[in-house]
Amino acid sequence: MGVNYKDITAQPEYDIQFWNVARGIKGNEDALAKGRISATGSYELPAGASAKIAKATEKESVFRNIATEIKAYKSGYRIFSKDCKDLAQFIPENGELPVYDGMKDFNVNSIGSHKLAVLVKMDEDFVRDAAFSLESYLIGRFAKNFGRAEDNVFISGTGEDEPTGILHDSNGAEVGVTTASITYDDVIALYFSVEKEYRKNGVWMMNDSTALMLRTLKDADGNYLWNHADDTILGKQVIISEYMPDAAEGAKPIAFGDFSYYWIIDRKPVSVRTLIERFAVLGQVGYLAFKFLDGKLIRRDAVKVIQIKNPDQNV
Repeated sequence: MGVNYKDITAQPEYDIQFWNVARGIKGNEDALAKGRISATGSYELPAGASAKIAKATEKESVFRNIATEIKAYKSGYRIFSKDCKDLAQFIPENGELPVYDGMKDFNVNSIGSHKLAVLVKMDEDFVRDAAFSLESYLIGRFAKNFGRAEDNVFISGTGEDEPTGILHDSNGAEVGVTTASITYDDVIALYFSVEKEYRKNGVWMMNDSTALMLRTLKDADGNYLWNHADDTILGKQVIISEYMPDAAEGAKPIAFGDFSYYWIIDRKPVSVRTLIERFAVLGQVGYLAFKFLDGKLIRRDAVKVIQIKNPDQNV
């Protein structure tokens, strides 16, 4: 049986030696050996710091608050996930649930392990100061950078050496409405293009520019589309992301649906490599943090988008 990484990184000695190395203090590197990620030359964060950075990243990330997070630390480089619609029905006494009818009702998704890296540099004076909370500072910086990079790729990712974003043409959300210019009716049509099952927990996603435009839309009776009292549309929360595109030709500026069907699969815990010599001439210390993950929408019809077409293009 393999050794659980938490059994290693949760040890007090591991915590002490990890932060000694981070401050450039010579310590017992043997205590860190089993927490080393050979592919990056980095060491896994101590368990306590790992939990803190996960929580801090969720605060910085829009997607991690609406998507489904899965940890797959012990799986191989590439795994296959299967998703199917659950089966629930009433059956007569002594009857049988027709389980075999749904045996082939599976969507198979190939899950990769993509590397995301963040570099943070600090003055040596802070690093060497025992009163300075290096752990808190690095966790905050890493979480902010990881959260922003993740949200960007979870929206626009190509699937090549990175997760697949919801706006991906073939593996992202389906197009529910195509229009030359977004109207009140277009937004209503997008809402109803999503099946009722997914509308129940649906949310809207767009950037500030699009949100400003939707705030002014009215129906024929002068009623606003946007509920200014609680910032909802048709009773559903509006989430603003700077990484959603503007309403330009060919773009997909509005998404609506159940984003819990976007899976974020964390493949390895966050690890850090301390770079002492490389930045010594500048009086700085570098910290290179890594995480391995993938992300994709496992049910394309759970989220749908409006796409802006060329005014001369036929629908």
